[in-house]
Amino acid sequence: MRAALPPLTAVRVFEAAARHGNFTRAADELGMTQSAVSYQIKVLEDRVGAELFRRRSRGVELTPIGHRLAQRTTESLNDLRDAFEEIRVTSEEVLRTSVAPTVAVSFLGPRLGLFQIANPSILVRLEVSEALADFGAGDVDMAIRSGRGDWPNLVCERLLKADLSPMLTPELADSIGGVSSPSDLLKVPLINSTSEWWPAWFAKAGVRSVVIPEQPELQFGAQVMEANAVLAGLGVGKLTPSLYRDAVEQGRLCQPFSQTYDAGDAFWLVHPPRRRQPRKVEVFKRWLLAEAVGFDQRRD
Repeated sequence: MRAALPPLTAVRVFEAAARHGNFTRAADELGMTQSAVSYQIKVLEDRVGAELFRRRSRGVELTPIGHRLAQRTTESLNDLRDAFEEIRVTSEEVLRTSVAPTVAVSFLGPRLGLFQIANPSILVRLEVSEALADFGAGDVDMAIRSGRGDWPNLVCERLLKADLSPMLTPELADSIGGVSSPSDLLKVPLINSTSEWWPAWFAKAGVRSVVIPEQPELQFGAQVMEANAVLAGLGVGKLTPSLYRDAVEQGRLCQPFSQTYDAGDAFWLVHPPRRRQPRKVEVFKRWLLAEAVGFDQRRD
């Protein structure tokens, strides 16, 4: 087993006294009395088993053993200071954010560059995942999740609406002569056709007792994956219209009906409660919520 380290206070006192060559100046630097400095040096000398200083009329002088120990001590304390400074800077300037794939691709990704330009001192690192962030592990500062905003022991602020509407490519709509009524959607494949959402939307759109034709089941987890299948012309998907507004304006997707269905979910910004949030969290959250307000206003 390796020998136990001496008290860090004694090590710091020794390093300062060796650097100054004077107990009084070391005491002034460390905010201690001269007698306290002398005591800590004695503690260290007892641990080493040899004198580290020779007392002189105008100060102190390192012994040969003291010289050897002083150089290594200064180097080690500098390394320790550098390590803590590196961690501090990383913690202050790197914002680790866990983001659901749909929000990352359709909302945050296209806007993140604007935040980085306006805030060059904060580096946002995105972890794109459907898994819930483990804030207890300390690997994530904040997260954006889809749900009802009822996660326990977290601050949850609604970011974006998550209502859904059927969307498809114009080419797929043209292949059946266009989509003029909700029942026309039953002529093409429905992605995630066994989802309870489809009967609920059809009922809200005025189609009662809808019978969804049997078809090969296409199922996707993240909405962004379903959107890719829709863009590929594989069928009609249930998508959040605001997230795919650009695709509609570019003619790559169409939303044949304005009718949406809100199952109660939304996209939420979540983070642990703290009496005082780190500056990086407050800056990013303020920017993100403002972007979300502008996004929803453009939608309306």
